Amino acid sequence: MPAPVMAITGASSGIGAAVARAAVADGWRVVIAARRRELLDALSAELGGASVALPVTCDVTEWDQVQAMADAATEEFGRIDAVLANAGFGAKRGFHAESPEFWRQMILTNVYGAAITLRACIPALRESRGHALLMGSISGRQVGSGSLYSSSKWAVTAMAEAARKDLHGTGVRVTLIAPGIVETAFYDDPPGGEPLVPDDVARAVMFAVSQPPHVSINEVYMRPTEQEF
Repeated sequence: MPAPVMAITGASSGIGAAVARAAVADGWRVVIAARRRELLDALSAELGGASVALPVTCDVTEWDQVQAMADAATEEFGRIDAVLANAGFGAKRGFHAESPEFWRQMILTNVYGAAITLRACIPALRESRGHALLMGSISGRQVGSGSLYSSSKWAVTAMAEAARKDLHGTGVRVTLIAPGIVETAFYDDPPGGEPLVPDDVARAVMFAVSQPPHVSINEVYMRPTEQEF
């Protein structure tokens, strides 16, 4: 049987890149998608080239590009066994802290981008009886003061459950991965204490996809031990 295939958005750095490395180490082939092509090419070369890690330039707010990413996966590898809708970014707290255009781009990326990533990949996932994963956040359960980012991640939490119910009976599993503070470029001034690192989150992703077909890990919430909220 050919090696399984995972499509990952937001794969050029941070959690997405860590998941790509973990998946390849576990015998998967990956489609790594993001806007920054030079970083994707470097990661592809690190992982063994396009026959193992196919780089695809993709802005997840553009439907045609997301559909092209899914098409590239099936054309190159013949299947999609898992997709991780990981692309996203945050914003400063406060309803006057960012511009309306910044908000617009964040909501389009975090919510619309996740939704159309699922939409593009679900036909292939139905064929493979595969796995859809969405990158949520503890902020999708805990509301930060003035945090529109938190609001967007609440939407992703709901999206994961909506997708699970929509795909019930197809064999496709759905998992929400919801980490707390992670040591990535997300935080300019991270809170104190030892944070999670991208590899920690990658292990959670691989745990979910490694379960036998009759086991569906629906939600994974994980925090640094010292994180209170």
